[in-house]
Amino acid sequence: MTYRTIQPLPPLLVSQIAAGEVIERPASVLKELLENALDAGAQTIEIRLDGGGIRRIAVTDDGHGIPKEQLHLALTQHATSKIRSLEELEAVASMGFRGEALPSIASVATLSLRSRTADAEHAWELHAGQLEPQPSSGSRGTTVDVRQIFDHIPARRKFLRTESTELGHCITAAERIALAHPHVAFRIFHNNKISRHWPSGTIQDRIMQILGADFVEQCVGVEAEHDLIRLEGLTIRPAFAKSRTDQTFTFVNGRFVRDRLMIAAIHSAYKDVLHGDRKPAYVLYLSVDPTSLDVNVHPAKHEVRFREQNAVFGFIQTHLQQALAENQAQRVQQSEPSAPHTTPPSSSAIPRAQQHFALHEPQQPAPSAEQWQDFYAPLTTPPSSTPTAPTLQQVTELAAEALPMGMALAQLHGVYILSQVKNGLILVDMHAAHERVVYEKLKQAMDQRDLPMQELLVPVVFSCSQTESALVEEFQSQLETLGLIMRPTGPTSVAVRAVPALLANGDIEALARHVLADLQRFGQSTRLEAQRNELLSTMACHGAVRANRQLTLTEMNALLREMEKTDRADLCNHGRPTWFYWSMSDLDKLFLRGQ
Repeated sequence: MTYRTIQPLPPLLVSQIAAGEVIERPASVLKELLENALDAGAQTIEIRLDGGGIRRIAVTDDGHGIPKEQLHLALTQHATSKIRSLEELEAVASMGFRGEALPSIASVATLSLRSRTADAEHAWELHAGQLEPQPSSGSRGTTVDVRQIFDHIPARRKFLRTESTELGHCITAAERIALAHPHVAFRIFHNNKISRHWPSGTIQDRIMQILGADFVEQCVGVEAEHDLIRLEGLTIRPAFAKSRTDQTFTFVNGRFVRDRLMIAAIHSAYKDVLHGDRKPAYVLYLSVDPTSLDVNVHPAKHEVRFREQNAVFGFIQTHLQQALAENQAQRVQQSEPSAPHTTPPSSSAIPRAQQHFALHEPQQPAPSAEQWQDFYAPLTTPPSSTPTAPTLQQVTELAAEALPMGMALAQLHGVYILSQVKNGLILVDMHAAHERVVYEKLKQAMDQRDLPMQELLVPVVFSCSQTESALVEEFQSQLETLGLIMRPTGPTSVAVRAVPALLANGDIEALARHVLADLQRFGQSTRLEAQRNELLSTMACHGAVRANRQLTLTEMNALLREMEKTDRADLCNHGRPTWFYWSMSDLDKLFLRGQ
């Protein structure tokens, strides 16, 4: 190889190298221009695309504008108004801050910049490569016009897709920005025809504009705050989850991100409530102290790094689980327009046969070891001294008191429970419902005890990397709280000396490696809890009341009352629905009543 002397790169080549990290396709250009518009305080943004954004991208905002004397700086590498020092970088709250976007775009396309401030007599326009801006017309704000992306870089141009594909990516980029800033109005034109119009409004308004009313209806709201961290948004109810993954939006301090920690926390919250290959859908907004967040991880700013990873993971997981544990039956009752807001019946309004199973029965303490098997034993028949089941008239009266799951009328083919509620009918899969009740009780009982460990007669030793060995040393105390005792036996080997008793018969080395992988990625592990829950789920499935078991009305109502106070009772452990509801209007339509 011929020796070459060290020389500084030409400025244009520097910008083109930087553009390779920031500008992948027209959608990347649009994202950068929109972020600049938002940082300028825009309240209305107009986007004009030609040829899917390949021929032209023009973004016009009504922000504060750029003074004439600073226009040339806007096209200069690493010139920015966003930060002045390292301290400001470590607490940056603006969308942009690197000073790379406009010069990088100008190096791979033809760019012009027109802007006017509030106190200027007219606008000024500057084309990339010009020395001085020229007078122009225009209202307050800025227009950045980008044309012929990658035209003079054939190696990059050939990687662009069809016009419709690139347009789709541009719309997606605009949707992400618009979802993060519902107070800003957006209009998108393609080939001079209106394509999208999103008026300003609330977060829910913007979600409905972009994802539709059905998505909003199928979601549950999330809102939680503690100290300097806040989470809000919508997440899909498990029964409506689909296999698609195009409706997943996570935002941190108003910025769309793809963060592995957040995604892991979200999926952890959905464990044991999703069926088959279904995936969660969500639009979630996380706000944290800017000083606890590093947004300078990648030039495209799609990645962030949290200083307190464990706290963020736990905050998201906990509050999503609480939102998903809502009583869907109560929600259905409240959403019926003909259902008045009534208080639950007092115990005196319930026949004595049913008082033990009342909705507001106090929570019982965790069971003793002798009572453990009762959790997965079939529902037992009440003593013969118990009064007889209520009459049909009494059932109707009780149902009118708006018990969320109503009162049982009959059992259908030994599989389903037919229940009457105030405004309709509920059909319950008794095995699936009881399985969830038993499973949640098993988890609760396990959580209220120290996790039992089993020491191994012969420790399981396996080889690992130096990084993994260091993780074992760092997280010893956390691993022990999960029932796992591991110790380094050398720079590249680890010994497992004890494991949770429930998992002692499993593949211990595979378990340990999965836990280490979790620690390396997220700073904590959910693997032990997941495997523990899988075992408890199996126990619950085998212990739940079986199909074709004949239940009395008292037993059926006991199950309905348990469902009302059990988290996630709408779905079994495998994500299947446990009940369905038909309102009186739904039933009237079936029989053409009133038509």
